[in-house]
Amino acid sequence: MTEKDKKVLENVFLANRPISCKKCNGKLFYMGGGKYKCHPCDEEYYDDFGKVKEFLEERGSAPAILISEHTGVRMELIDLFLRTGKLEIIENSKFYISCEKCGCAIRYGRYCPHCSREIFGGIMAMFHEDVGECPKKNPKKNVPKVHFFKKN
Repeated sequence: MTEKDKKVLENVFLANRPISCKKCNGKLFYMGGGKYKCHPCDEEYYDDFGKVKEFLEERGSAPAILISEHTGVRMELIDLFLRTGKLEIIENSKFYISCEKCGCAIRYGRYCPHCSREIFGGIMAMFHEDVGECPKKNPKKNVPKVHFFKKN
């Protein structure tokens, strides 16, 4: 999935958020976890993430295609929720997503732990190099000691 595709999906997700109550036209307040509540009439609404979360809480784990069919949430959005860590595939599942670098099976995110260390470790090393620090050395060992002499 390209960055452009991700931006399109994020815009779709934002466009599908409930804004006002269909029952009383009251303002909705975000309650967390994709849930919105109308304070005047206590009506509850869900955005796409909330629909998926509610489905999984009621029915337990399920393949993304089944979740998509029952909630009306696009498969690409479900994948985006997995890639961003909002959702996580249960352990010992038959289905996983793939690491974007090496292709191994992962439960959430974009990269497996090995590739994450490789990618982000390299980024951290470059950062430390740019600011003149060495990430592998203990900075306290290299700090010169300062001595003060008493005047008599």
